[in-house]
Amino acid sequence: MSKICIIGNSVAASRTEEEAPLAGWGQYLGEFLTEGYEVRNYARDAMTLRGYFTGRFATLLSVIGPGDLVFVAFGNVEQRINQLNRYHGPREYKEYMRLYVEAIRGEGATPVLFTPAARCTFDEAGNVVNTHDAYPDLTREAAAETGAVLVDMNAVTTKMLAQLGPRRARRLFRWLDPGEHPNHPDGIIDATHFNDMGAREVARRLAECIAETPGLPQDMADPQQLDPGTVPVPAVLAEFTVSRPELALTIEPGVADTPVFTSPAPGRIVGAARKLTGKAPAGTDYVLFFEEGRYLGGTAVSAAGTWQWRRVVNWPGGPHKVEMIGLAGNQVSRTSSVDFQVLDRLDAPQIVGPRPNAWCGPRPRFSGTAAPGVEKVMVLEQGRLIAEAPVQEDGTWRVTHAHDWRPGTYTVEFVSVFSAIHSAPTPLTLRVHGIPEDSWLHSSLSSREPCSGTCEHYPAMPVW
Repeated sequence: MSKICIIGNSVAASRTEEEAPLAGWGQYLGEFLTEGYEVRNYARDAMTLRGYFTGRFATLLSVIGPGDLVFVAFGNVEQRINQLNRYHGPREYKEYMRLYVEAIRGEGATPVLFTPAARCTFDEAGNVVNTHDAYPDLTREAAAETGAVLVDMNAVTTKMLAQLGPRRARRLFRWLDPGEHPNHPDGIIDATHFNDMGAREVARRLAECIAETPGLPQDMADPQQLDPGTVPVPAVLAEFTVSRPELALTIEPGVADTPVFTSPAPGRIVGAARKLTGKAPAGTDYVLFFEEGRYLGGTAVSAAGTWQWRRVVNWPGGPHKVEMIGLAGNQVSRTSSVDFQVLDRLDAPQIVGPRPNAWCGPRPRFSGTAAPGVEKVMVLEQGRLIAEAPVQEDGTWRVTHAHDWRPGTYTVEFVSVFSAIHSAPTPLTLRVHGIPEDSWLHSSLSSREPCSGTCEHYPAMPVW
């Protein structure tokens, strides 16, 4: 029997009953394969290509051999340029892919690269939004360059969401109204991870894809299990089954207290996928949301009197004013409202220091300004994150790199980030002043370990 080993992050990871309705496609894939294959799911939460390679990959290499397959399914978090411990620049991402492929082949097994699964996010026209930047394409390129087998899960799941549309697709994710599941009495909004229905359907569609993928055994998928007629069609979301919701705007209020927004704060700058939260008075069952008289959707109120809601459709960029009405039986409340500004694009940061091509010491100090709403500026060299600078209320930012640089000329890039979006990079070329590596000042100390900054014996290297 051949082993199929899945390595990846939380979207594929197997889940326990205590984590329901959260589920990973990796735990169901075996249901759609023939008996000659044993699925072992090693996917784990928060894993990245870098983290798995240094933490768990050696153990995996010790258990695979000829005839086995390794499904390499990453790319869901590596594009997060606002997180130093997760971001992989394009070159780093593809380099790790190459190292995985070579190591797996070295044990006689077959590497299979998976593009990341699409998230449940749509635009105003009902099109599925790509939330992974260029990383699906980077995986495709890595497969082509290494000759590895490719399973395009991003294309498979994007097609699935497009077929369902924004009024049904959310039913496949761990995205719940208050009271829908005992493990989440206050509800939960999760556009990334699947529930049981979604994970099983993704696994079925992946098995269909595997059956048609060159380079994989033709007997892997079980045709009897792939019939889509056995899969229930997700129902339309409750918020879109409200009968004539606009009438709530014309009914005389009969509820004394009004539900309120707790976030975002009035006038706040927010991202395109921002959720709204608030509280409702006792007896309120449901809250409805409108913008310029147009019904947007609604959500149930929890037993604790709280609610949270996010559109499956992204907010368009620009100013918004959302009105809310509470329903208590056949009565409605007065309206309350919140206004906010949506950023859907960012300008690149401005660099104040150092000046282009200026000389600086071995510990560069970078500073500049950023546009309103920018939370921090990320610093990259050769596509790799090396530092981050929080943006102050006045729009300024500054950061001193934590390590000495060798003398030479370097190009550094600066990127503005806010929520899930980022700007184009601003490049800066700088020249670092210092003592060349081949100088006698270095070689004369070659008999000893490098001196620390507090070393008191001589000769010692200068300190800037």
